[in-house]
Amino acid sequence: MISYKKSIKILKKSKIFIKDEIIKTNNCFNRVVAHDIKSNVNNPSADNAAFDGYVVNSNETKNLSKKNNKLFKIEGIIAAGDKPKNKKIKKFQTFEIMTGGLIPKGFDTIIPIEQAVFYPNKKNPKYILVDKKINKYQHVRLKGSDYKKNDLLIKKGTILKSNHILALNTLGIKKIIVKKIPNILFFSSGNEITDQEKIPDWKVRNSNNHYIKSIDKNFLFNFSYGGILKDKDESLFEKKIKKMINSKIDIIITSGAVSAGKFDYIPKIVNKFKISNYFKSVAIRPGKPILFARIKGRHKAIFGLPGNPISSAACFRFFVYPYLEMILEIEKEKPIKAILKNEFIKKTNFTRFVKSNINTTKNGKIEIRILKGQESYKIKSFVKSNVWATFPAGKSMFKKNEIVDCFFPNHPNKILH
Repeated sequence: MISYKKSIKILKKSKIFIKDEIIKTNNCFNRVVAHDIKSNVNNPSADNAAFDGYVVNSNETKNLSKKNNKLFKIEGIIAAGDKPKNKKIKKFQTFEIMTGGLIPKGFDTIIPIEQAVFYPNKKNPKYILVDKKINKYQHVRLKGSDYKKNDLLIKKGTILKSNHILALNTLGIKKIIVKKIPNILFFSSGNEITDQEKIPDWKVRNSNNHYIKSIDKNFLFNFSYGGILKDKDESLFEKKIKKMINSKIDIIITSGAVSAGKFDYIPKIVNKFKISNYFKSVAIRPGKPILFARIKGRHKAIFGLPGNPISSAACFRFFVYPYLEMILEIEKEKPIKAILKNEFIKKTNFTRFVKSNINTTKNGKIEIRILKGQESYKIKSFVKSNVWATFPAGKSMFKKNEIVDCFFPNHPNKILH
């Protein structure tokens, strides 16, 4: 049995290669950027108005005061979307300008419409009266003040969300290079597993495939269900691996049949193939019987998860997802740090994944409370939980008010960043 820390090191050495592809920006939600994306234009593309008002040359106002005021002749209106005016500008002229309108050459600042003094009157304005110095670039959105051409827009390894889609479309980027979505083929195993609705006491409903399929979009993979492997299906599973090696499937995941029982044939079949970086059984709870292997010379990997639903969920979260993160070259997920509100004791050499509840107090502290019912067969505590709290090996006693690491069960922490 190896430590959880060592198992993650093995996964890091076992990365399979996921190819890139070019996709349309509007289809990039939840995809992973394969290369840095740079802005291909300035944003804003030109100086424009941040406010409705009157555009003037600030230089022409530097000596103005209540006693030494000046009338600026209104020459027209500039709306957002109007083609820039190229006419020669005379001194002490102005244009009414709408938000988003381009600042004509010769002008560099805006007097808000609420501050304008009209002459001869507001109903029939011919001029605006200016009686003070107006600072340069007042209410002006400067060219490139948001992004300059070739500025870094989105880093490689970023999971694209709606805010990124908005930015990409604003800057006119219609196609980008992303990582292809890894393809996972999933098998349940065991004679006791059934897809039937009404079952006798000696059968178990097939839930693990439904759980993992339900989180495929959050955890960035395509899910295919291979069905239930029965206790006599050793040769069938061997054939499935052979087929997978020459298919578009990147990872096979099984649930059950990875321990040391008479019908636990997953390890035996996996070891028939040329494999590397193999491990079976890690010092964790829940989920101790877990298997990993990479097919030697091929960009294919196999995970054998426990059959117990909670153990399977924990192993997917803390083995399969970190592996997906590595092969997609996503920045490593960061834990949420929370204050432990009840004492926890475990075996020193084991890493524990504990069903817990996280909340924020009135004064802004993040607290974590361990739930009752940590046995791996109990789903009630999983239903009530909203995070996994992780307790690393090397320590047995965790006292109240210690800081612990937490991870959301059904989506990566980074989705909230």
